[in-house]
Amino acid sequence: MKALVLAGGSGTRLRPLTHTSAKQLVPVANKPILFYVLEGIAAAGVTEAGVIVGDTAPEIRDAVGDGTAFGLSVTYIPQDRPLGLAHAVRTARDWLGDDDFVMYLGDNFLVGGISEQLAAFRRDGPDAQIMLTRVGDPSAFGVAELDEAGHVVRLEEKPPYPKSDLALVGVYFFTPVIHEAVAAIRPSARGELEITDAIQWLIDHGSDVRSSVVTGYWKDTGNAADMLEVNRSVLDRLDPRCEGSVDDASELIGRVVVEAGARVTRSRIVGPAIIGRGSRVEGSYVGPFTSVADHCTIADSEIEYSIVLSGATIDGVRRIEASMIGRDVQVTPAPRVPQAHRLILGDHSKVQIRS
Repeated sequence: MKALVLAGGSGTRLRPLTHTSAKQLVPVANKPILFYVLEGIAAAGVTEAGVIVGDTAPEIRDAVGDGTAFGLSVTYIPQDRPLGLAHAVRTARDWLGDDDFVMYLGDNFLVGGISEQLAAFRRDGPDAQIMLTRVGDPSAFGVAELDEAGHVVRLEEKPPYPKSDLALVGVYFFTPVIHEAVAAIRPSARGELEITDAIQWLIDHGSDVRSSVVTGYWKDTGNAADMLEVNRSVLDRLDPRCEGSVDDASELIGRVVVEAGARVTRSRIVGPAIIGRGSRVEGSYVGPFTSVADHCTIADSEIEYSIVLSGATIDGVRRIEASMIGRDVQVTPAPRVPQAHRLILGDHSKVQIRS
């Protein structure tokens, strides 16, 4: 059994953060989303992982290495362009060989891992097995239609008029028969080789395709709102600990983690929240569901329900909420004179300013 992890793609919905960083490495509770995926694969007993990489390959390689840190043997598989999930399977054909495999999207977050679903796949022996979850807006996902007995009868990719509210979770289990299906399909109207078309080909040709409905927490972390929600969910499971320094003038309330080398002075931190290694919080308020990465500075400021990436500085600002602050960003007050905003923003940025 192998794992195929998709860590290519351009992450357009997370720009401008992903102009300079892989979307799979954006952190949740100070750990990249991709790391949760790899840990879940290893916990299920899989030891070989092929990682599909694109333009951000060097960054992915630097972060993951040879996979030893996760209990995996990792092979990197370059993909020239992200032309669909089925195209990723085609790209990895030689490495996959004739092994069964689980395909896991590297920007998906699934609480509870995949051990139970993998055990069912091995036990029951279907040709393919998909995971589903009920969503409010199924038109944004691949959608499954089941018959009265619960068998998968039809799949559609981002249908304008969905026939169910069951969206495909970004985890798929396949036997080698999927390669025949991938070879048989043609690009969709989007110009991509859709994995939903390949699975539909299996169904149409009499293959055994099964499904299970995920009742736990799942998110496709494709945009900032979803990233913040996943961050909230993970922080809500924190066990409090303090390995840094907190002075007597400061207060830690609830589930707060202060990593080694972090310094908290004259501040109030209300959990769940995490302060990364080497970071400094001085004269500030850090509110619930906030993760501050390594080597950040928060001084004379207020922030909550936010993600702050490594090396960022927030100094003299009140008040920041529901925000994602990129690496080495500086957030400071605007000069009082002249009465004007001074902005340096990346492509596709969104800014809300009180007039």
